[in-house]
Order: sequence, then structure tokens, then C-alpha cells
Amino acid sequence: MDALALTILLSLGAAIALRPPRQALLAILVGCLFLPPGAGFDIGGLNLFPARFLAYVALFRVLTRREFTWSDAIRPDKYLLALYVLITLIPLIRGGEEGPLGIIARSGDGLFMYFALRGLMRSADDLRWLLGALAWLLIPYVLFLFMEGVFRLNPFQYLGGEGKLWERGGRLRCFGSFRHPSLMGSFGACFLPLFAALYFDPAWRARALLGGTLCVAMVGFSNSGGPISVLAMSLLAWCFWPLRTRMRMIRRGLVAVVLLLALLMEAPVWYLLARVSSVTGGTGWHRSYLMDVAFRHFGDWWLVGLPLRETSDWMPYVLASTGGADITNQFISFALKGGIWSMLLFVGVIVSTFSLLGRALSAVRESEVADETDERLLWGLGAALTAHVSNWLGLAYFDQFQVFWLIQLSAMIAVTQEVLAAHPADDEQNDEDEVLFGRTPVPAPSEGPRSGVA
Repeated sequence: MDALALTILLSLGAAIALRPPRQALLAILVGCLFLPPGAGFDIGGLNLFPARFLAYVALFRVLTRREFTWSDAIRPDKYLLALYVLITLIPLIRGGEEGPLGIIARSGDGLFMYFALRGLMRSADDLRWLLGALAWLLIPYVLFLFMEGVFRLNPFQYLGGEGKLWERGGRLRCFGSFRHPSLMGSFGACFLPLFAALYFDPAWRARALLGGTLCVAMVGFSNSGGPISVLAMSLLAWCFWPLRTRMRMIRRGLVAVVLLLALLMEAPVWYLLARVSSVTGGTGWHRSYLMDVAFRHFGDWWLVGLPLRETSDWMPYVLASTGGADITNQFISFALKGGIWSMLLFVGVIVSTFSLLGRALSAVRESEVADETDERLLWGLGAALTAHVSNWLGLAYFDQFQVFWLIQLSAMIAVTQEVLAAHPADDEQNDEDEVLFGRTPVPAPSEGPRSGVA
């Protein structure tokens, strides 16, 4: 690690520890966006790459200031905690993986960062402010991608990034500060629906337009089929806005379409991913075949998962780093770490968060002082979650990208809590707009001690 990267990392750590919550959130965003995983250092055999180091500092800050306590936790928080505990304990007991320190550290990366973000992200205004700042940050970032694409020089290599070049069809696949072009492109595809929501707020319209345009540019520079598909899913979710009060009917219709395709297709329905990739590009066949072979090996992993090296016969090729199959599916990745139980807990996080968003949307619409900007922001968060779900079918998140997903998840919970506290809904009413199923009890946001917000 060079002196420049270390100076930036330590400065961001100091900002997280000492500055108001919004500025701490911004420091996390800057560190994970601009510092590559290689810009870290080792202590006692533990690799403190930027996202991990910043997670430890942020969690320490939140716990010492009591910005998040267990009394603030709601259903998605508890599902996520149980998920990370499970994917830590089962590999430790089962063995056959990396050492105990590596297993605990990897699980802690997501868990620690998430609960730190839950303490720092508390309102819709926090999210709007962060998105506005991100729009400006993407200007130099996309400029660096332009340099990478045109001059075949990745500026992030001077901060610890990789200097190799990715190509497909004679065209460069830019990856910026990430380790893979699909991760970089997915960043733009998953943040686009939030900028689309911000566009309808006149105070933020210019920055929303700027941020959304740069997000699309990131997808283009990645030259990856996966991010293009996720971008299309983000836009499709917004196309359903005029039908937002009839989503129960839409959901049932989509389920019916999938079931009909499953009956009519000669191959399993998950081979639709291969069909889509024939249009968008990418390795859709790999993603489809992975689901196929995982289903056929269900008996091997359903109880306590399966070490990655024991998946070496799943594919005609293996990853040199693990000796096993390339697990490009987040649901299967969790299942291999903790069995079917971890997959179900992950689904529980998704379903309970969708349910929260549905309740909040219903509460806003039924309020006498309804604000359409709040409704569109909630819809944008739901569209972002939909984009992530589609992405998880073809990509397992790793390195700093999981931080960006957790930023959005913490924002979903913060915004819904704020909306439900301001517009309490009638619990006896049948909500036609409730997303998926079930109601999630939501306590009012904690009024515990917090530092000021810039």
C-alpha cells in the first residue's frame, strides 16, 4: 500500500469517527468507491482492505455513540443478523474452508458495515443528501473510466487497483476501482432507480439528472451483459409506476407467466437467463447452468452447505482461487455457506423489506397530507431492490460492492420507518399496495443520543 492510499484511507476513517452522520456516510461512500480493494494493509494476518477498515471504524463510532441499539432492530435486521451468524458458525463447525480468522472476517465485513449504516442513515433527507453528493462524485469517477476506456490506462492502479485489461469482442470492459466489470456496471444500474426518484423532487432535479446520466455511462463502460439486464429491470420497475395501486394483480400475473413458461419450455425456466444474454451479451448460459447443477446437487448442500472446492465437478471449468465452480448467484452462494437455512433467511430479508416498502407506500397514499415526492422515493427504493434481486441471479456480491447494497438496504429501512412514524396506517385495513405478503411491525425511530447532522 502506498503512502497516498494510506493517507486517504486514514483521513476517511477519521471523518467517519469524528464528523456528523451525513459526512460519515459520505466518507464511507468515497472510500468504497474510489479506493480499490488493494489499497489496504495487513495487521496480524488480517487484510484490512478499505471497505473492511471503514466498517470497523464506523461500527466502533456507532456503538460508542449509541447511534444504533438492539432496541432499534426490526425484522429485516434480525433476519440479516441470523444470516451472517449462520454463515459464520456452519463453516467454522463444518471445516474444509479457509481458516477461522478468514471466515469470521468475511462475515463481519457485511454484518459490521450494515449495522453501522443503520446507525448513520436515519431519514429520507439523509438519503437525498447522499445521492446529491454521489452525483458530484460520479463526475471524476466516470472521467477515470473514460481514461481507462480510451487510453487503456486505469488511474485506480495508482491507488492499489489492478493494472490488467478486460476485453470482450475487441472492446475494453472498464472496471474502475472494482475487481470485475460486472460489479462496476451494477453500481450504475442499481443506483439509477434512486436518481430517477430524486428527479421528481424539484430541489434535487438537476443533480438527479446528472447522477442518472453518469450511472448509465458506468453501465456502458462496463461492456457487461449483466449490468445491462439490471439496468433494463430498473427501468421496467419504473414503467409500472402508473399501475402502482394494482401491484397485487401484477405480481400474480408475473407468477402466472413464469409458471406458464415453466410448463411450455423444454428446458427449466431458469434458462431464460441464457436467452436474455443472447440479446444483452454476457455469460447467461453459465448462470442458467449453475442453477441447474445446484438443483441437481441439492442433497449435497441443503443441510450444512458445501465447501467451494467440492463443487469442482459442477462445471467444465473451475476458479483457480478456490478450486471450485464460479458461483455467480447470491442465493446459491449463501446456500453453500450455510445450507438451505441461510438461503431462506436471505429471502426473509428481501420479503420483509419489500413488505415494509409496501406498507409505507400505502401509508403515504392514505395520508391527508400525502407527498408524491416521498411516494416516488419509496418506489425508487423498491425498484432498486428489484434490480438487486435480478442481479443476484447472475452475480454474488463481494469486496466493496456489498457496501453499496447495504447502503441502499439501510436507506430502505430508514425511509420506511420515518414514513410509517409520520403516517401511521390502519393495521386492520387490507392493503392492496402491500408488496409481497405479511406485515412487518415497525417501531418509531429511536430518539437515543445522536450527533448533529450537517
